[in-house]
Amino acid sequence: MHLEFERDIVEIQDQIDKLLDLADRRGIDVSEEVTVLRRKLDELKKQTYETLKPMEQVQVARHPQRPYTLDYVERVVTEWIELHGDRNFRDDEAIVGGWGRIGGRTVMIVGQQKGRDMKQNLRRNFGMPHPEGYRKALRLMKQAEKFNRPVVTMIDTPGAYPGLGSEERGIGEAIAFNLREMSRLKVPIVSVVIGEGMSGGALGIGVTDRILMLEHSIYSVISPEGCAAILWRSAEHKEKAATALRLTAANLHEAGVCDEIIPEPLGGAHADWDLAAEKLGEALGRTLSELGKMSVKKLLEQRWAKYEAIGAWRVD
Repeated sequence: MHLEFERDIVEIQDQIDKLLDLADRRGIDVSEEVTVLRRKLDELKKQTYETLKPMEQVQVARHPQRPYTLDYVERVVTEWIELHGDRNFRDDEAIVGGWGRIGGRTVMIVGQQKGRDMKQNLRRNFGMPHPEGYRKALRLMKQAEKFNRPVVTMIDTPGAYPGLGSEERGIGEAIAFNLREMSRLKVPIVSVVIGEGMSGGALGIGVTDRILMLEHSIYSVISPEGCAAILWRSAEHKEKAATALRLTAANLHEAGVCDEIIPEPLGGAHADWDLAAEKLGEALGRTLSELGKMSVKKLLEQRWAKYEAIGAWRVD
């Protein structure tokens, strides 16, 4: 699958693939032609992805071939042991979590997980957690605190599930409880927005010492479609809403919400999962090492100061 603005990129890639196939079948040398086309492809990718409009950034963040939490776990984390259940109602598979090691450091990983096909998406509820998902996440974070180990969360959700059962079991209360408890967790905690981070569904695992964002991820109080439906009574205005929401990594870094932007491979994380994971692992290792040198007192003071500063403004 490719996005509309990737059409020219796909056409050049198809030309390269056909030339390589021809070379295999007929044993001819096409290296010179392929080199020229690959150079042209890289230049086009660079130009395209450096000038993406906000709504195009949204499309990249939602790309169905973009790596999800477990894809990064497979590539970045060693000795992974997944844990299940909230010890109250059930196991919500829209949130995954467990112990693992990043750069030799034992950490608790918690992340939102989408599916690749309809069967998986039904199992993962399209990455929209129920209240028991957030209670599971908090249980694992508290376990990390008990053993004095840092926590890493990976954010990628269109929002918490707003269904009747979810509301009956207290989705709002579960998220609010997580916000409070994460704000005073006595271990380092880092979040990475790896895809889309929408509304309270993202914040439920997002109150952390450092907020990292992949280059083409998005983070917002509401989706562009939802914002357009409220303000203009039509989702057709989603491009205007995406611009107004300032939801890109660059926007949020400028506003002081995002602490670091992790560069993605040329063409987006979906173009090269291994390289995207390598860059993510490097950023996490560096950030965890920095936070690990702080005392609990300093850690909590800086965490509070960070969130008190977000949204502050003044009139000159």
